[in-house]
Amino acid sequence: MSRPARALPPWLAHALRAQRGPVSRSAVVRGALGGGPLLLAAVLAGRPTVGVVAAIGAMFAGINDRPGSRRASVGRIGGPALAGAAGLVVGTYTGDHLAAVLLTLLLTGLGLVAGAVSALGPVGSAVGTQLLVGAAVGAGMPLPEPGWLRALAFLAGAGWLLALRLALPTPGSFAGDFRLDFRFDGERHAVAAVYDAVAALLDAAGSPTATARRAALTAALDQAQDALAGPRLRRYASSAAERRLHAQYAAALPLAEAATALAWAEQAVPARASEGPRRLAAAVRDNASTGPLPAPARSAPALRALDDALLNAAEAFDRADGGDLHGRRRSRAARVRTVLGARGREYGTRVALCFGASAAIAQALHHTRWYGQHEHWYWLPATAVFLVKPDLGPLASRVLSRAAGTVLGALLFAGLAALLPRPEGLVALVAACGALIPVATRHFAAQTAVVTVLVLALVMAGGEPQASVGRIAETLLACALVLVVGHLPLPGPRGDAIRARLTEAGAAAQTYLDHVLGGSDDRAARWALRREAYRTLAEARTAIALASAELPPLARHADGADETAATLERLVDTTTACAVHLDDTGRLDSPHIRRLTELRDELARRRPRVDLRLPRLPAVTG
Repeated sequence: MSRPARALPPWLAHALRAQRGPVSRSAVVRGALGGGPLLLAAVLAGRPTVGVVAAIGAMFAGINDRPGSRRASVGRIGGPALAGAAGLVVGTYTGDHLAAVLLTLLLTGLGLVAGAVSALGPVGSAVGTQLLVGAAVGAGMPLPEPGWLRALAFLAGAGWLLALRLALPTPGSFAGDFRLDFRFDGERHAVAAVYDAVAALLDAAGSPTATARRAALTAALDQAQDALAGPRLRRYASSAAERRLHAQYAAALPLAEAATALAWAEQAVPARASEGPRRLAAAVRDNASTGPLPAPARSAPALRALDDALLNAAEAFDRADGGDLHGRRRSRAARVRTVLGARGREYGTRVALCFGASAAIAQALHHTRWYGQHEHWYWLPATAVFLVKPDLGPLASRVLSRAAGTVLGALLFAGLAALLPRPEGLVALVAACGALIPVATRHFAAQTAVVTVLVLALVMAGGEPQASVGRIAETLLACALVLVVGHLPLPGPRGDAIRARLTEAGAAAQTYLDHVLGGSDDRAARWALRREAYRTLAEARTAIALASAELPPLARHADGADETAATLERLVDTTTACAVHLDDTGRLDSPHIRRLTELRDELARRRPRVDLRLPRLPAVTG
């Protein structure tokens, strides 16, 4: 009798899992044209250390150069680059004038601020990371340039890669009219993906996969919203092509609402119902007209809403007069509350402890001459910054991947350094590593290996000797430090960040429900509230999944959180179904009220996990 195979623990399974999907060839080209040419120009000009800093800026920009639209890349690359330059200035001048103890205290305080800012989201996390890495490099990297020149070189490197991102065409940008389409990158495909996700949800209605399809629709809407909301596409679109994309995105929102209501009913819909959204997706993708759209049956409120949404979409596609993105517009006060709230405090404390402790150890080892003549003590705190980032996976998985990637990269560079000519070989190696970064981002260990080779090549190009052994030792020390600090008990209840996420999601769901039950005719506001409710829930589910994959001492603080999030998602689904039914009949029927009542009672049992004001519901009739 064979024994059943034992499942891997979540943290190990995460460490062995790699992301899937196509690699952007244009990102590979941009990576090759990023740091390598900058370093070559600086070497030819006799200022290799300036080229090293510029190449570091291009490297970070390449790491942040993720799939998406050009306009979204401006904030995703530019914001962190400004933070990194500021960190370089602060680190350079404080490193030159402060004693070791005062410098360590300053870096600890900086870690607290950067960690709290990281709670704002992926861009905030990148801003905090580059701020701390820039401060560590500025304080500990021996360079002849003053702080202001280092900052300018760093910004020049990041700006160069951002300019490549904005200027170079991408595959698919030549579809249709090149004059209209060249400015667009991922926007058109992101909007088309929304219509494809609507069609997939309609196909899955009444099947066990409907919930997953609805989650995929939420992700597609989030991506399209982000793609369209960058700085080049202002609130009011400034060109015909931009207004057309606005209209196409806005026309997808009532379709998504009707499809969600049909999936909520748990009944299969006719196959022809999904044909219309698929033809709309093709029209967006090919920048073409919609043509005739098959009308679904109008036998139920949600099917009638779907038919009306298809008619409105066809009219909007032809009219192309723009539309609101219905995106989140968080006020400055809301962002401050996030930074100073539970998430900001918890993450900021962890980052401050890890960054400050690693800086203290590095300073002690540096001043006791443990490094010998290799004065690069900044590697230890810089490594700790990357290890403490929660958006890179569970803590144990990050530590394992970082250690394996560093050892592999350092050994690989040691072999290459013995064979390559200098400096031309190092320049070629920097260019090759820049091209590999978009490929290596599929796995943290692979990315670490590529970045390790790149950084060691830059250090050697700057005039320092080969330092692979020291890099391995410092990385292993940082891994041990972060693993210990990450499991230390902190003042206050554990899991505050998860509870804060659930509270935000509960508040968004409550606001959406109040709007629907309040009888408001403002559909644009309803769609915006629905988007915010689903988006905050998706962010909460992602944070809960990462917390649940930690080692047991940390994972147990997320127990029950996923069930609460699932209940809130069912509440938002039910609210959407109620909205569609109210549009058609003007009143709720018994199935909707009963489902709302059941969900309200279930949330009442879970109130210790989420601060939700329970709604008042109409009485059940009939």
